[in-house]
Amino acid sequence: MKILANDGVSQSGIDKLTAAGHEVITTNVAQGQLEEYINKNEVAVLLVRSATTARKELIDNCPSLKIIGRGGVGMDNIDVAYAREKGLKVINTPAASSASVAELVFGHLYGGVRFLYDANRNMPLEGDSNFKGLKKAYAKGSELRGKTLGIIGIGRIGQEVAKIAAGVGMKVVAHDSFADKAPTVSWDLFDGQTVQVEIPLVKKQELLKTADFVTIHVPAQKNYVIGEEELSLMKKGAAIVNAARGGVLDEVALVNALETEHISFAALDVFEKEPQPEIVLLMNDKLSLSPHIGAATNEAQDRIGTELADQIIEILG
Repeated sequence: MKILANDGVSQSGIDKLTAAGHEVITTNVAQGQLEEYINKNEVAVLLVRSATTARKELIDNCPSLKIIGRGGVGMDNIDVAYAREKGLKVINTPAASSASVAELVFGHLYGGVRFLYDANRNMPLEGDSNFKGLKKAYAKGSELRGKTLGIIGIGRIGQEVAKIAAGVGMKVVAHDSFADKAPTVSWDLFDGQTVQVEIPLVKKQELLKTADFVTIHVPAQKNYVIGEEELSLMKKGAAIVNAARGGVLDEVALVNALETEHISFAALDVFEKEPQPEIVLLMNDKLSLSPHIGAATNEAQDRIGTELADQIIEILG
């Protein structure tokens, strides 16, 4: 079977699929030419990440397709229900990138509480002429240890975030509209011991009012999960991270909360208008920014590739 990995796939995934007798094509086909390419080459499996979409028209017009796979968690760029209705298998890799996203969240948090996102901008410009001034400007950092982290969405990624938070000595609370009991997370230490921690579930309002830091881990939604009202409930001086999906956090309300100093800093890995985020976000000196790289580690991509390969091999036989 021919497999088109239109947004790329790891070599480990390619090797596994090739060993099973499948042909993996890694040519990046423009969205407008995708239908023609699939039909001309009788592609059976289309693998995408966030760049390529698989909508109703493509599904209808590509009869050779048997599987659509998403290398990652969210599948908002695929008409999942319709594809399944038409008899296609739709697969994703919900666990593969969780640890990588969680580590990025903490990269932003550690950089935020020590002003690294701003220091890294200003040191190259003023480090030689205003060293003492910058030192004074960034001298009022804080520690994460002992603070409260509120996690909105306690699925796989949220639980990975909780593990790190508990490990560095933070208090953790969570809110999840779909969870009916407090989850228990466990992880192995380097010496073979296993740690288990129960993450208390609270109402969203309570989380927002008590957390020093809030991090969002929910799928794409029609409405904002965090808007003006929710931001106003947060503690003065708290901070927020969005490494989930653009559109779950109201960016206009966020900028207002930063400008009034109600929120001390924020971190964004995802944006409402990707791949062209609003300039007001890019220029804001209280924002720690990254270009949607939550799952972009070598380890995560290897896991994504092999997990997709395993599922494809099992389905195709």
